[in-house]
Amino acid sequence: MEAINDFVIRFANVNGTGSASANNMFSKAVFRMGVPVSPKNIFPSNIQGLPTWFEVRVTEKGYLGSRGDVDFVVAINGQTLRKDYDYVSAWRLLSL
Repeated sequence: MEAINDFVIRFANVNGTGSASANNMFSKAVFRMGVPVSPKNIFPSNIQGLPTWFEVRVTEKGYLGSRGDVDFVVAINGQTLRKDYDYVSAWRLLSL
């Protein structure tokens, strides 16, 4: 089965770096291309310098809920780089 415009991308950031604005711009850009998106902030802490994540589910079918896995990671936070990489790798291995 071919899947087109159906993926989840996670941005791994450091809180307080302006990443929320950049993440929202990505979501808006995809939405303005006509593809429904469902963005979600994951803030374990509001303290500047701690990790935060932002997931965007992109799907032509317009689903709003989380799919539970991640297809791509834009890992900008060095503190969580290994964890973020392992999270994607684990899901990819399970789907093989």
